[in-house]
Amino acid sequence: MFGISAKATHGPRATARLAALAEELGYRSWWVGDHVALPDPRTPDSPMDAGEPILDPLVHLAYVAALTERIELGTGIIILPQRHPVVLAKQLASLDVLSGGRLRVGVGAGYLEPELAAIGVPLAERGARTDEYLDAMTALWTQPAPAFHGRHVAFDHLDAHPRPVQAGGPRILIGGHSPAAYRRAVARGHGWFGAGDSPDQLAANLAGLRKAADEVERPARLGPLELNYTAMTPVDSEAHRRYAALGLSRLVVYPLPLDDVQEVADYLRRHARLAD
Repeated sequence: MFGISAKATHGPRATARLAALAEELGYRSWWVGDHVALPDPRTPDSPMDAGEPILDPLVHLAYVAALTERIELGTGIIILPQRHPVVLAKQLASLDVLSGGRLRVGVGAGYLEPELAAIGVPLAERGARTDEYLDAMTALWTQPAPAFHGRHVAFDHLDAHPRPVQAGGPRILIGGHSPAAYRRAVARGHGWFGAGDSPDQLAANLAGLRKAADEVERPARLGPLELNYTAMTPVDSEAHRRYAALGLSRLVVYPLPLDDVQEVADYLRRHARLAD
């Protein structure tokens, strides 16, 4: 289930109601997105109007962690170049500890130039920063004496505790639908996190991931690539069968347009047997 940190669903009562319902219905995971600021007036590539509310994903997930016991908590995705990796590594480790190891971390390079520029990140640097930040966070979570030296971040002779509950840190999922995102998923992610309207779109994404696997090496520590996909349209039994046949690890439903809490609750009930 994706998106319930924005628009009509972002408030504390709505979040508490829907989180309890999702766990009662047996949903496996709860995913939220990330935008620090949005262009105003809205640009064609912006997913929301600037005046529509969307919560910080880590603050929101900490609240949901306190309301739930079993459901996995995921970012789908954090715009990684906008967040300092040393600070973010601490925040993610803390959330993993407080949730009892339920955290899944989806990250992406971002694409809205005004949002990135407002935080001091040139659009042309977003890919390099994403790669470095992932490596820096992994160093903080896994090395006995953490050290990292890159162009955009560097540190040594320090440490950060508590470490995440999950050995090696939370599972990292790389979001995106570009060749660069596919290569990053293969080389640096435990999995890939995508979105689209149909099984046919997913099949095209999987072809891109297979091509990337021929171009970059996958570290053995990452294991098999986990495939996560958000269906941006309602899913019926036939679509669910087709998604499953493509080998998904997790199908996530998105109860758009998030304008009415009761409609979102009804959507979750209708889809509870089909997806995460």
